[in-house]
Amino acid sequence: LYRRILRLHRALPAALRALGDRYVREEFRKHKAAQPAEAQRFLREWEATLIQQQIDEDKQNVREKTVYGAQLTEEKLNDFRDEQIGQLKELMDEATKPKSSITISKESEHK
Repeated sequence: LYRRILRLHRALPAALRALGDRYVREEFRKHKAAQPAEAQRFLREWEATLIQQQIDEDKQNVREKTVYGAQLTEEKLNDFRDEQIGQLKELMDEATKPKSSITISKESEHK
């Protein structure tokens, strides 16, 4: 799953790819020692992402601007812990920075 997600990121614009790769690495690292129930939920949520579908749509709709991501329902947001809400806010802030502010570190680049 981890490798599949990183492969999917190859089709993203460079800044989003770097941000996404860094986020995925951190999240998978944090959940290495998770309890089985939490690990199952973590994997299920990642598998449910719509990134592949959106990338396919992007290839078909070259003229239209693609919006990546999905709206979270209030029910899902209520299930998040305070720490997760904070991480989501940080991710949103990073993803919505003006293009000139996003920096791609050497660590984020794929070899």
